[in-house]
Amino acid sequence: MKLICIGRNYAAHIEELANEKPKEPVVFIKPDSAILPKEQDFYIPEFSNEVHYEVELLVKIHKVGKHIDQKFAHKYYNEISLGIDFTARDIQSELKSKGLPWEKAKGFDGAAVIGKWVHKDNFKNLHKLGFSLLKNGDFVQNGNTEMMLWKIDELIAYVSQYFMLKKGDIIFTGTPAGVGKVSPNDYLEGKIEDESFFSINVR
Repeated sequence: MKLICIGRNYAAHIEELANEKPKEPVVFIKPDSAILPKEQDFYIPEFSNEVHYEVELLVKIHKVGKHIDQKFAHKYYNEISLGIDFTARDIQSELKSKGLPWEKAKGFDGAAVIGKWVHKDNFKNLHKLGFSLLKNGDFVQNGNTEMMLWKIDELIAYVSQYFMLKKGDIIFTGTPAGVGKVSPNDYLEGKIEDESFFSINVR
């Protein structure tokens, strides 16, 4: 089981981090050990002083596929969810400045929050789907899949050129603008439309 993450898939988020707009999807992997167990609090790792939340729509692959044609990509997933790609921003910035990989900043234990899964047919239009993150009751991130630079089916087709997709693999489709630092005692809640998909305490 792989956690396949897409970076820089929302223009406003690219701008807020002063990154260059990519010509193709930015792809990185989190190990399955990064998944935060259900009902467990998120503990800020001692090696970072600046862990950021990044809320993202998630897609779960339900059959094996390689070199998937975009027009068939919708057949490879039935469920969606919402999650957080926690990022040790200080570690990431240091690694990026040296041209080194991001794994330490993105793949540490607990760095992947995965909410409940629902069938994609629960929603009228996956290409115009709103989602949000609240921190201590206040909205800090608001996104919509229509703002994606690369849509879900495009991402599946693209990723499958490089990695065989297997049942249970999860794609993190990118985060909108509004990322920010978490602190002890913060409470985070993620919603798709008006439905809550996860809630966690930060320690």
